[in-house]
Amino acid sequence: GFRPHARVVTSTRVGLEAQQVWQLFSRSNCRKNRRRLLPPVVSASHTCDCLWPGDVQRRKWKLQLIAELESRVMAEPIPLPADPMELQNLEYRPVKVRGHFDHSKELYMMPRTMVDPAREAREAGRLSSAAESGAYVVTPFCCTDLGVTILVNRGFVPRKKVNPDTRRKGQVEGEVDLVGMVRLLETRKPFVPKNNPERNQWHYRDLEAMARLTGAEPIFIDADFKSTVPGGPIGGQTRVTLRNEHVQYILTWYGLCAATSYLWFKKFLSRTPGV
Repeated sequence: GFRPHARVVTSTRVGLEAQQVWQLFSRSNCRKNRRRLLPPVVSASHTCDCLWPGDVQRRKWKLQLIAELESRVMAEPIPLPADPMELQNLEYRPVKVRGHFDHSKELYMMPRTMVDPAREAREAGRLSSAAESGAYVVTPFCCTDLGVTILVNRGFVPRKKVNPDTRRKGQVEGEVDLVGMVRLLETRKPFVPKNNPERNQWHYRDLEAMARLTGAEPIFIDADFKSTVPGGPIGGQTRVTLRNEHVQYILTWYGLCAATSYLWFKKFLSRTPGV
């Protein structure tokens, strides 16, 4: 998969190599040193020259992927497919369901913060956030038409409202219509704690384990913001992001290639008679 942090580390190494070569060039003009420095200069230049065209292609691929994702997210909701296998190609696709909640089997994904694009834009790059910590409330939802029970992320509640007794007003009763985005299995990331079903603490979407505990099918949707009711969880808690930093990488590789080429010309060709 796409690993921007690994790529940034690589560019830093190439940059340090070019800087070290320049320092050695500056200390001595002897022919022996210039011959010794020939391999690293050529290596750095060749490395940059090979890497940045690849990022051009990856940028095109990433832009296409982003366009497809935006189109899917903005599409009109479709009825939830009866076949769970169809969902494998529908992540982030809005679907609509009709049924009722079983509040007695709530699950809690924590810790979580509320999705707030405006706040997240203001705090971009900061090491800390002023966002309040809480949980996502995941509730079994019995679909009337399909005759199956699925899992619905109703949305965010602050930590002091995780206990359902503190938000009885928001425990929707009776049959309702819902729109939500399909979400698939989530792989546990490094350093993320393991889920603790015994304590009802879930750190990532393990659909099979959640389904076993609640008796639902391993089908999961994030309810949209319109599902929010007074006193209940705040819906619309779906982060749809794809980082596209390939322009930055292209400029990095191109700049490093130009820098090492300049060093080559400055210390070798410009001092060669007849050049």
